[in-house]
Amino acid sequence: MTEEKGINFIEEIIEEHLKEGKYQQIITRFPPEPNGYLHIGHASSICLNFGLTLKYGGYTNLRFDDTNPVTEETEYVESIKEDVKWLGFEWKNELYASDYFDTLFQFAMRLISKGLAYVDDSTSEEIAHLKGTPTAAGKNSPYRDRTVAENQDLFERMKNGEFKDGTKTLRAKIDMAHPNMLMRDPVLYRIKHAHHHRTGDKWCIYPMYDFAHGQSDSIEEVTHSICTLEFVPHRELYDWLIEKLEIYPSRQYEFARRNLTYTITSKRKLLQLVNENHVTGWDDPRMTTISGMRRRGFTPESIRDFCTRIGVAKRENMVDMSLLEFCVREHLNKIAVRRMVVLDPLKLIITNYPEGQSEEVFSENNPEAENSGGTRSIRFSRELWIEKEDFMEVPAKKWFRLAPGAMVRLKSAYIIRCDECVKDSTGNIVALHCSYIPESKSGHDVSGISTKGTIHWVSAAHAEKAEVRLYDRLFSVENPVADEGDFLSHVNPRSLQVIPEAYIEASLKDAAKGEKFQFIRKGYFVVDDDATAEHLVFNRTVTLKDTWDKERKK
Repeated sequence: MTEEKGINFIEEIIEEHLKEGKYQQIITRFPPEPNGYLHIGHASSICLNFGLTLKYGGYTNLRFDDTNPVTEETEYVESIKEDVKWLGFEWKNELYASDYFDTLFQFAMRLISKGLAYVDDSTSEEIAHLKGTPTAAGKNSPYRDRTVAENQDLFERMKNGEFKDGTKTLRAKIDMAHPNMLMRDPVLYRIKHAHHHRTGDKWCIYPMYDFAHGQSDSIEEVTHSICTLEFVPHRELYDWLIEKLEIYPSRQYEFARRNLTYTITSKRKLLQLVNENHVTGWDDPRMTTISGMRRRGFTPESIRDFCTRIGVAKRENMVDMSLLEFCVREHLNKIAVRRMVVLDPLKLIITNYPEGQSEEVFSENNPEAENSGGTRSIRFSRELWIEKEDFMEVPAKKWFRLAPGAMVRLKSAYIIRCDECVKDSTGNIVALHCSYIPESKSGHDVSGISTKGTIHWVSAAHAEKAEVRLYDRLFSVENPVADEGDFLSHVNPRSLQVIPEAYIEASLKDAAKGEKFQFIRKGYFVVDDDATAEHLVFNRTVTLKDTWDKERKK
């Protein structure tokens, strides 16, 4: 990082290129493979690629790396487009590696004609064996010296479907003693008789990632091809292919992944979670897929803020989940309106309040927002619901909520005193009898009484019911894949608690899907996709404070 300017090393490279006049505009691309849903790791790449061209001028392409028809589906394509748009970015061109299959085939033929590629009949096991080791040179394939004409004929016949899967590959002819193992005659094409989600059954040979990626960048004249660190060894092959094909010299630059605690980002493992029903789907709110985080109530602003805060670096490190949760809280605190909801109800009866009577009290919608939207009206009545945890029959030291003889303020309403707790035949507390101070109404308090505690409530006569889902971290350890064991053994059994009937204030009845709220004293919540007019469902996004470490250490 350059402290003076606050720019990262990739921005330093771009600023130098622009200063030198090397490029007139910056062109980047976001190249996901449509074989799964995007996750928080992809969000960093999206913010980086699109952010660079927003900052320095130019544009970003969305290019789907659809060179493996077995694992790719249109469903994933559509979800990726939705996620990128939701994060707040627009691509100039929607492109696919499959758009270039004809061109890539011709590029391969060009390498063959230059004597730089050959058709190999070796099996994948034989190829791996002949490659040698990092400390021992590999051996040439017995098919390496086929003539140009023979290779052209065989590659054309591969394309025409004459051979079975795995019987032949096209390999670059580089150096079987090269110190970079990836440069030891890498495979460029393989045979795969599989239906492609866009090209159908036109092709039965498909380019490998290393052959499709750099050449697609070149075709699109991408100036800065941003990859993660695992592609550092691939850069040499990236450059070799562009040089030998004599095409536009796109360049690859690598940055470090930012791994997030208590999560996994392996698509294979995420798919396993889905297929084995450990979660309800790719958009389960416990998943750190972008669709899962959206459904849980995360905002695009908070995710972009998180990506900015973790920055761009050359060395991988682990980022604490608490930082992402902090970013979410900080944004929701500004935009989420406050509402009162009782999750674990206890009946409270104000014995000196007239039966059948109710009145209007007013409460702020969001005192933290620049424009809070003023106040809302809430009905107050004789019988209320409060949280069970707000009463303690034998109060602990420094207990400022309800207890026999204790006084608290009901938020936005009156001060009350607990006179009696009513128990059933088994000794369970089923109700509290309290009395209120008529002169203590919020905003008009002339009682002169001061209380240290304030609790929330809902009028029993006016409350609505809703299902509330309390989500927490999916894994109970910081790094679920740190050891050789099964990552599924670290799934947090308390990652979801469902409250089938919570009491909500009446103003929430018409809440729309995706609408966000702060349930006073409980956390931030969002209306789930499962919600209907007859059955509201709320998901907890995050608690009001970071309580994870405290709970974990119990």
